[in-house]
Amino acid sequence: MASQRDVKDRISSVKNIQKITRAMEMVAAARLRRAEQRIAALRPYADALRRMTRQAAQAAGAEAGRLPLLSAHERTEHVGLLLVTGDRGLAGGFNSQIIRAGVRIGEECAEEGAQPVWYAAGRRGVSSLNFRGRELSGSYTGFADKPAYADARSIADDLITGYADGELDRVEIVYNAYVSPLTQEVTRETLLPRSAATIAAGSPEEQDEGEGQAEHDGPRALVSYEPDPEEILKRLVPDYVEVSIYRALVESTAGFFGAQMTAMRSASENAGEIITDLTLQMNRARQAEITQEIMEVVAGAEGLT
Repeated sequence: MASQRDVKDRISSVKNIQKITRAMEMVAAARLRRAEQRIAALRPYADALRRMTRQAAQAAGAEAGRLPLLSAHERTEHVGLLLVTGDRGLAGGFNSQIIRAGVRIGEECAEEGAQPVWYAAGRRGVSSLNFRGRELSGSYTGFADKPAYADARSIADDLITGYADGELDRVEIVYNAYVSPLTQEVTRETLLPRSAATIAAGSPEEQDEGEGQAEHDGPRALVSYEPDPEEILKRLVPDYVEVSIYRALVESTAGFFGAQMTAMRSASENAGEIITDLTLQMNRARQAEITQEIMEVVAGAEGLT
């Protein structure tokens, strides 16, 4: 049995770790609230841009499908995979589930005869892919905790250039979509080519919103485009891709802080359980020492009689 001093040292060590995990939980909770505010602030802009793109696509009609970023390549030989992870760990399986999903998708592409081209945002994704022997065509780090729109634009420029130059035949992004502090869903989304039909149709929420507004607002004024809708759509689609990447970065950030907060809370609770067990062990050790001393005193007294 460990001595009373050894158990005390272990209790002190676990208490120090518990203080750190509680502090990290509080910091993650504060950053999570700010990340949720950024998601809420992004939604109106993203919805407006998506609505403008949909309207321009509807106005362009069949011409929309001829735009380079909306038309699929004849053959799919190279698939760009952008994995969005965090710069740091201590967040449970937040980063590892993205890596596993990305590797699985890469294997599926290889089985279909396409070569995966790897891109990673976040130090954890970069280091994990390098460790697995995947050569990275693009790595983006240093902004996972607070991504800026310029970071999304830099990533989008590389991906759009690769697709326009024929180096990539399809581009997909894999990230943790933020649902709640306890839940992050691994999401796979095709960035390029953007389907003209998908843009024209819009999301179900937008369709319902549009129908509701049409019922209440009545007829709407016609939109006059200057220059042509095709030219406007050509400018809007890259912005559409940038916003999609930025949304993924922001949601990944919120998901990371939610996962870290949950992991640190669980670590603090586990530390509390360990402290309780060690305290019982220390009490047993102290009781055993007292019992041993009493027995020695009694034995000594019997020896004197």
